[in-house]
Formats: sequence, C-alpha cells, structure tokens
Amino acid sequence: MHALIVIDVQNDFCPGGALAVARGDEIVQPINALMAEVDAVVLTQDWHPAGHSSFATSHAGKDPFEMIEMPYGQQVLWPDHCIQGSPGANFHPDLEVDRADLIIRKGFRAAIDSYSAFFENDHSTPTGLEGYLRTRGIDRLTLVGLATDFCVNFSAVDAVKLGFQVTVLQDLCRAIDLDGSLQAALDGMAEAGVTLA
Repeated sequence: MHALIVIDVQNDFCPGGALAVARGDEIVQPINALMAEVDAVVLTQDWHPAGHSSFATSHAGKDPFEMIEMPYGQQVLWPDHCIQGSPGANFHPDLEVDRADLIIRKGFRAAIDSYSAFFENDHSTPTGLEGYLRTRGIDRLTLVGLATDFCVNFSAVDAVKLGFQVTVLQDLCRAIDLDGSLQAALDGMAEAGVTLA
C-alpha cells in the first residue's frame, strides 16, 4: 500500500506568507493530481500556539533565522508562523484537502518544535503517524511539500528509520535554503536511503 504524505502546504509557507518559501504555491496543482494515484493521502499541518518557543519573538534580542540551543538540541528561530486558527495556518486554498484520509498537526507543544511528520524535534515524542500507517498496511511513502530542507527532510529520514520505503519528489517540493541547508538535506536524505526522484 502506498501513501502520499503532503507536508505543510499552508498559507504562511506560500508567497505572501509569514515564512514564505519561494514558488511554494507552484506545487499545489501537481500535488492534487497525484492524489488519485495512491491508496491514502496524509496532510501535515504546522500548528503552533502563539508565543511558541521556536519563534524569534519569544527570545529577547534574537532575530529570525538565528540559531539557539534548546533542551533538545539546535533550533532555528523562525518568524511567527502557522499560529493555531490563523489564516496563515490554513492550507493553501487550492489544495484538495477533502482528499485527505488523515491530517496530522505538529508543533502544537509550546516548548518544542516539530519538523518531522513522525516525531517532535526531540526525535522521540511521536505524532502517531507511524501507527496510523502501520494499521492501514502502508509501507511505501511518497513525500511532497514544504520545505524540502526542513520538514520534508526530517519526515523522510524518520520514515526510512522506521522501515518505510520512501521517495521524495523534488519537483513537488520547494526549499528555504538557509546557508546551504538544501544541499545538506539532499545529501542527508540520500545517505539515509531516501529515493530522490
């Protein structure tokens, strides 16, 4: 069984959003077209409470995209984005949300960020996605969405570690690319055993 995992195609990550990924809106229609070709569709949704610990505004004197040390490791500080219930947290209006079998919300714990669809950034607190896929008998995953070098990357690597067969469709992802983070992510995914297509 084969699932399409659509990562964070939300207004704040699309042009005009609070943490816009260049050309992020271009992937929406091709993703919709792909939904008919799989057994299940899962959407992930970044879903932060206001004042989340990953926001630069939560740390006096810090600017967006600075790095800090958190109890669970290194953390990029982001502009405030995808705040629960805000228009920016909504899925892109053209994304066919009704096709989703499951929507996984992540990043809702105030003290820890969550890039991966499978775990919080402590790499141990699960989102429940693995259990859902296992009980559905799904073993193959195709990942698309935003952004290649953060949430797609972490999700893909975790999925391989959990024993899934994972493909990332690079043309249906877009990257933030902070200081070479895109190349590092692509190298890391390839090394982990992700198929980059």
